[in-house]
Amino acid sequence: MKYCNHCGQELVDDAVVCTNCGRQVGEFGDNVKTTGSFGWAILGFFFPLIGLILYLVWKKTRPMDAKYSGYGALIGFIANIVCLILFDGLTGNNNVQFYLNLIR
Repeated sequence: MKYCNHCGQELVDDAVVCTNCGRQVGEFGDNVKTTGSFGWAILGFFFPLIGLILYLVWKKTRPMDAKYSGYGALIGFIANIVCLILFDGLTGNNNVQFYLNLIR
């Protein structure tokens, strides 16, 4: 158990505000537990831009979720490039060369 620094009221361990005096006794956001979810990797895989944005937004506040969304975005982006090259080879089009010329 922990106690309020201001009034001495007994509090639950994860309390942020004292129930007696209403003053802050802990940091907001400390209770957020991120264990990382494979779901964020799936989202990043199918939508790499969203995965990249989530990685950039969460890298300090939710590092495990950011890691999974970043990995999903990276793998999704690489898979898209590989599929583009394979599709280009199977159809006989020269789209890859077209895209490379755009970059130059």
